[in-house]
Amino acid sequence: MRIGKKVTVGALALVTVVTLAACSKQSSATNTTQKTWSRMEKDVISTMDPALITDSISGQAAADTTEGLYRYYGNELKPGLAKTLAKPAHNGTVYTFKLRQAQWSNGDPVTANDFVYAWRRTVDPATKSQYAYLYSGIKNADAIQAGKAKAATLGVKALDKYTFQVTLEQAIPYFDKMMVSNAFYPVDPKVVAKAGKKFGSQSQYIVANGPYKLTKWNGTGNSWVEVKNPKYWNAKAVKIDKINVQVVKDATTAMNLYEAGKLDDALLDGDQAAQAQSNKDYKGLRQASVSYLNFNTKRIPAFNNVKIRRAVSMSLNRPQFVKKVLDDGSIAASNLTSEGLAKDPSNGKDFTKEISQDATHYTTYHPAEAKKLWQEGLKETGVNGMNVTLLCDDTSAAKHSAEYLQSALESNLPGFKLTINSVPFKSRLAKSQAGDYDMTTTGWGADFPDPITFLDLFAPGGAGASYTRNWHSDAYNKLITASKTTDADNAEKRWQDLVQAQELLTKEVGTVPLYQAVQSHLINKKIQGLSYGPNNMYNFIGATLK
Repeated sequence: MRIGKKVTVGALALVTVVTLAACSKQSSATNTTQKTWSRMEKDVISTMDPALITDSISGQAAADTTEGLYRYYGNELKPGLAKTLAKPAHNGTVYTFKLRQAQWSNGDPVTANDFVYAWRRTVDPATKSQYAYLYSGIKNADAIQAGKAKAATLGVKALDKYTFQVTLEQAIPYFDKMMVSNAFYPVDPKVVAKAGKKFGSQSQYIVANGPYKLTKWNGTGNSWVEVKNPKYWNAKAVKIDKINVQVVKDATTAMNLYEAGKLDDALLDGDQAAQAQSNKDYKGLRQASVSYLNFNTKRIPAFNNVKIRRAVSMSLNRPQFVKKVLDDGSIAASNLTSEGLAKDPSNGKDFTKEISQDATHYTTYHPAEAKKLWQEGLKETGVNGMNVTLLCDDTSAAKHSAEYLQSALESNLPGFKLTINSVPFKSRLAKSQAGDYDMTTTGWGADFPDPITFLDLFAPGGAGASYTRNWHSDAYNKLITASKTTDADNAEKRWQDLVQAQELLTKEVGTVPLYQAVQSHLINKKIQGLSYGPNNMYNFIGATLK
């Protein structure tokens, strides 16, 4: 779901609820007079503007402080601001949501018009939302994004103060699942108007309608605090009064803070992750997120050559990489789409298991074949070698991963020189989106449990359109389009469209999948009822501290 997730907060393919009943013997970061939870992120919040969020760190903060139409409780989709899960009418093209009477933290009512305003704002090209592509299929959304229609023509309207209606151009099988995305959150128009360009940039320029309010966030700082929002419609279900969040980039520091009782949830990697697995507080969480290597063919034209892309992919020993470098339980990835995300509607088989071996051959370690393809590719492109800079984050895990890639590529591909450029997360995002890179390590986590959330990355107008700058295939585009239009109402045909699209992406090495993350956590056993959803987010509603 989110660039750079790169991977910081993840999703589970199966319901995961942390229910750790016994008390930890460690000194706890939990205050005895106020129910306080202390957790970490690996980098800073980039923005709190729902239309502009692309990363999981900001996404988690938004999920904690904002209520959309629906919310995941584990894998169960439940009403949020909507009173019930809406049943579509008119052949699946009209959704009518009856809203609860709720308030923003400033006392303003949350109304149907807040959704109308927010959705029009997100889809408006002037907003430059990278998630506007999710609106495709809503009436006039594509025309608006193409500059052929005004945002006011989007197929949304407020039937009355608390009734919000959406009209689609055709049925969207996963429409209800998308409603948990921050791209579909409401905003308070008064706050946006008053803040102007500063909206979403600091605590003082946002309001909350969710379980928590964001405080002590100055837009760049390495810590922030989420405090219980008394105006939240379901405030009685919020049992944790305060969540302290601090940025910890180094796993050794994270472990030390946990052992000192200054963190209740520490995210580890590398040696610390391996060491922690024998700890009684250890929790390994498999996520619906995949880290991968992206090419910039505009910067390095040689990457347009499929043999060179395949040579890069086949030079990487993924099982060795996840064991020797990551050592946190992560899974070698053969495809962009994560395992355990979705099942074939006809036989229940996992999506990734239906990708042919002819395709995954090119994401398997074959150094001799890689060298042969590399030499053929160089000859075809008329170059003798390649000097490439790899853009990555400046966390310890990202640096170790980059060093492995450097060693593997330089040792297996004669004449390949890789220089590492490690930068802070926000800088890496900005550079990626601007196309200021040769190759970059990045990642994506599912926004909802359907393969299209990954495959849309490489479709025109998809989430990756502004930063992938690499592989293009008319055949791939046709398959993605068919899955959303002519085959949208036929579950089996749509499934086959997506399988064929993934096979094509894998076989052509449009990107180089590296691993599916398993996050290694040390979690204070005082917490019960903390759940994850397939949208890659924690849900603290109902969680308690004992």
